[in-house]
Amino acid sequence: MFAALRAAFPADLDSAAVETDSGLVYSWRDLDRATAMIANLLRALNLPAGSRIAVQVEKSVEAMLLYLATLRAGYVFLPLNTAYQSAEIEYFVGNAEPAVVVCTSRNFGWVSKIAFKAGTRHVFTLDDDRTGSLLARAAHHSDRHEVVPAAADDLAAIVYTSGTTGRSKGAMLTHGNMLSNAQVLKDYWGWVKDDVLIHALPIFHVHGLFVAIHGALLNGSKMIWFAKFDPRGVVRRMPEATVFMGVPTLYVRMLAEPALDRSAARKMRLFISGSAPLLIETFNEWKARTGHTILERYGMSETIMLTSNPYDPKDGERLGGTVGFPLPGVGVRVRADDGNEVPVGEIGGIQVKGPNVFKGYWLMPEKTREEFTADGWFKTGDVGKIDERGYVTIVGRSKDLIISGGYNVYPAEVEGYINDLPGVAESALVGVPHPDFGEVGVAIVTAKPGAQLDGDAIVARLKAQLANFKIPKRCFVVEELPRNSMGKVQKNLLRDQHKQLFA
Repeated sequence: MFAALRAAFPADLDSAAVETDSGLVYSWRDLDRATAMIANLLRALNLPAGSRIAVQVEKSVEAMLLYLATLRAGYVFLPLNTAYQSAEIEYFVGNAEPAVVVCTSRNFGWVSKIAFKAGTRHVFTLDDDRTGSLLARAAHHSDRHEVVPAAADDLAAIVYTSGTTGRSKGAMLTHGNMLSNAQVLKDYWGWVKDDVLIHALPIFHVHGLFVAIHGALLNGSKMIWFAKFDPRGVVRRMPEATVFMGVPTLYVRMLAEPALDRSAARKMRLFISGSAPLLIETFNEWKARTGHTILERYGMSETIMLTSNPYDPKDGERLGGTVGFPLPGVGVRVRADDGNEVPVGEIGGIQVKGPNVFKGYWLMPEKTREEFTADGWFKTGDVGKIDERGYVTIVGRSKDLIISGGYNVYPAEVEGYINDLPGVAESALVGVPHPDFGEVGVAIVTAKPGAQLDGDAIVARLKAQLANFKIPKRCFVVEELPRNSMGKVQKNLLRDQHKQLFA
């Protein structure tokens, strides 16, 4: 993976590769030299082959360089969400047994205790102001380094899934998984010579770390780097850029900026959204304000990107509410619970196959076998449908399915109706235990600014639109929905909160 990225660096190594929101500029030569120095530091530790490098640090260009240096040195990168606390870090370090842990200086005290107790021999610090023991040590090493050769099937990264059902699982991604996906996306999303990417996502996750960074580097494109998402700052920098990748929450926040208009987005080529469902209202408002149609796509930690709405109009239109077509080389099919194919347009479990699909779960051979079909397709756990034109629509997670009185209720369908009601900003439908029906739906709703909502009135309105078994038994109006760092609503927290409602 690193060799492919390095080969794509432009001929002029002194041109700008990354420009930060604080005004720092890193050249392509800086990227080459810095990754060489960090890679030489890692190699000097005499780590066993296949060693994991676990990293929980704030977003910085140096954190990206550490990722690239890990690949360059032939080790396995293990990014960890900055929100994780001690019990979670203890689990990840105990499970992955990293040879090296890198954390922020302020967390060094407790992280190092966990790491050393688990048998990790090396703990470094890295802060977002270009300080820390990692950089201090790397400064003593040569800025020349021969890339350690890696085969397509060699492990490149372990990404822990969010763990909303039980313990997180470590998805093992190979060099081949990541490179094949990056190359497909380079062509499918029409990357061109002078593209500039605004990078405003976290880098402990597939979206920001792999899709965005690989996309820019594989194209030799400059990145405008935001350490934290700043809607006003991003809108201000748009005239200097051509590509933006974000989660739906980022688009909602930019729409609140008066400066966002067609003029601000005049040089932009592509806006991409993923990691969580994009409301059709956001999709339409963005188009009206900027003249650009957001491209929605679908991926997972285990597979990187799977489907995408078309970039090129000759391949079809970008349909809001869908995630487009399977990417070239990727197979997507929909199956019933019994494994049989479902008719076109019918809902079922989404299964996928392709060079981007992960190697399996770290130290979980039984779980890995469980998640693949006999003919080698990965069961994503997502529920969806494929229409007659081939567009894929995600209806929800199979674990979010509500079975009420023997009937299947798909939350995304009900949420769509609730979101269309006047004054509703967003909704989430979760299943909770019920003595008569086994499970029933409970709706949690947020209001648009200035709107007054009444939960009972919402339920009454739905009764005129939906079959009775789909109607939520209760509806609660709240200030905001709980979200993870990628903007996904944490339905597990809502289920826990309301599970005693009908006890």
